[in-house]
Amino acid sequence: MAEQKPFVPFVSPDSNMAEFTIRALVIGLVMSVILGAANAYLGLKAGMTIAATYPAAVIGMAILKLFKGTILEENIARTVGSIGESVAAGAIFTIPAFLIAGLWPEFYTVSHYLQATAIMFVGGMIGILFVTILRRVMVEDRELPFPESVAASEIHKAGRTGGSGAKFLFISMAIGATVQVLKQIQFFAEKWEQFVPFAKKGFDFSAKLADGKTGVTAHTSSEGGALLSTPGVSPAYMGVGYIIGPNLAALNFTGGLLAWGLFVPLLMYFLGPQLIASIQTTNPGAAINDATYIGLSNQIWRNIVRPIAIGGMLMSAAFTLYKMRSSLATGLGRAVKDVSKAAKGGSSHEIRTEKDMNFGLVFGGIAIASVATFFIYYFFAQDFTAALIATIVMVIAGFFFAAVSGYLVGLIGSSNNPISGLTLSTLIIAALLMVALGVKGTPGVAAVLGVAAVICVAAAVAGEMLQDLKVGHILGGTPWKMQMGDMFGILLASAVMFFPLLVLHQGDIMATGGVFIAGENGLGGKNYPAPQAGLMATLAKGIVGGDMAWPLIIVGILMAIGFILLKVKSPMLVCVGMYLPLETSFAIFIGGLIKGIVDKVAEKRKYNDAQKSRMENNGVLLASGLIAGEALVGLLFAFLILVKVPIPVVFQNPTFLISILVFVGIGYYLVKVPLANAGRADDPVAPPKMN
Repeated sequence: MAEQKPFVPFVSPDSNMAEFTIRALVIGLVMSVILGAANAYLGLKAGMTIAATYPAAVIGMAILKLFKGTILEENIARTVGSIGESVAAGAIFTIPAFLIAGLWPEFYTVSHYLQATAIMFVGGMIGILFVTILRRVMVEDRELPFPESVAASEIHKAGRTGGSGAKFLFISMAIGATVQVLKQIQFFAEKWEQFVPFAKKGFDFSAKLADGKTGVTAHTSSEGGALLSTPGVSPAYMGVGYIIGPNLAALNFTGGLLAWGLFVPLLMYFLGPQLIASIQTTNPGAAINDATYIGLSNQIWRNIVRPIAIGGMLMSAAFTLYKMRSSLATGLGRAVKDVSKAAKGGSSHEIRTEKDMNFGLVFGGIAIASVATFFIYYFFAQDFTAALIATIVMVIAGFFFAAVSGYLVGLIGSSNNPISGLTLSTLIIAALLMVALGVKGTPGVAAVLGVAAVICVAAAVAGEMLQDLKVGHILGGTPWKMQMGDMFGILLASAVMFFPLLVLHQGDIMATGGVFIAGENGLGGKNYPAPQAGLMATLAKGIVGGDMAWPLIIVGILMAIGFILLKVKSPMLVCVGMYLPLETSFAIFIGGLIKGIVDKVAEKRKYNDAQKSRMENNGVLLASGLIAGEALVGLLFAFLILVKVPIPVVFQNPTFLISILVFVGIGYYLVKVPLANAGRADDPVAPPKMN
């Protein structure tokens, strides 16, 4: 077996090139807030986040080129800039759960802000400190491909020759922002929906069952029906669909079809007459029209279909972890075996590219973070023993899951890292412990969500940070400087990430009548469903508080088992599609179809691997720009509504015909530009595909 050549970074370890500069840090901090807020918007609406490494790399390069910055400064700016996305991911998966579970009657108070900030900061710091211990053994492992890290490093290298791709990113951001502005001022309709009733002389269901002895009332009126909807006009959703591709986008849309094409119409058929009779009894003069049926359809979806979807997500998360059992076991084994090795040699090496933070400070920081975590849990549980045990669980699970998260990022990239599955495992363990300790009711639910939230942020930060450390390893960055930069990023992101959630929550309430109605508006409502947080809240309340709709959860579990037996590639995506409004999963599907068209054209033109890679990289930047543009303008308008700035309205009843033109325009852009920039077959080999 041939001996492997020693690794040589892009920048020599002996170089004194400028790296951790004020300008690189400031650029990174600004990007951390902006990209974190954009991902918070996307995650609350679609239940997904995108890796911020690529846009952070491109934006950082574009700005630093104006100041003639070095590639190592770009590395620092990207590292700090992308960490905000991981804090946002941890926040949106867990922080809204306190509101959805009913622990916070209102989202904003000073106490709630401090609780959320403490959770994000402590979780983020724990993630950084644990990854610092494990950095060397993971980034130097040649068996871990780190696909997204390699791609990001190639973006930086390409930037040295003028091929940064910043033009495409910023143009697509402008397009996403413009479409969102036009949608907000009602230049076109966001969607079109219509309730289609069953025929008045329809199918007599009861007559077909046991000669009418089933007790089922015959449906010969139009109380039943189906709610039809077009895809929502959203560059962000289309960008998500483009990034995840046609197959996964189709699975997500399948969930929407199951919810709105099967479950809701079926339940409306049986429950419709009873619900209508209840309305007429309560309010004899009430008009029964299409708006009534649309409202009833949404209630059935919210109160019956969504709990089924939650059961499916729970089973899907367990299955995802089961499929990764070998990788998980390997990651846990490596964590136990290599921690002493890493600690022993981590701070004594004098080579610049191998120097981590001092391990004495690292272990001291872990001790301080553990004490801080204890006080957070004591605040929630109001029980010393429960808080102490929860802290021990957090430290052990946090270390293992940080290691596992980093290992999985090395295998499949941070975009595919199953953070919610790891968090669910911790939540269930913590919930069972609270029950065993007799901590029930509101304190028990709060403690469980607190444990899950810290672990979720820690695992998300660990995965993103290890991905960036691998980029630095390839480029020749200094590990301890990247680690310090991420600490600054965590501090700022934790302090401000609550406010995008607050703006979206309060802005949605103001836009829908000014009164918060749980499950209908605000976080957890139709516009910002926050599916992962809803799942966390349901499980915590169900296990600790005994407030779970077990029959519906079990139906969802059995449904997911059926998906697994059918060998569905991602049961989780199907269940998330059921949980999301139909216009959301439909728009994501449209984006996936556009990506499928691009792939088919590339195949027909017989592009080689280099051309396909250039096309893929360009497409990811375009889609990322659409997401960021819509998200930032969406946040801006939510803030304007919150502070009661009047929003101009172009049309009181905008037409959906213009919306169709918007879809066509965005679709043409996402097809035309990547194909036009695939280059020639004999051009230099492009960087690896961004997974």
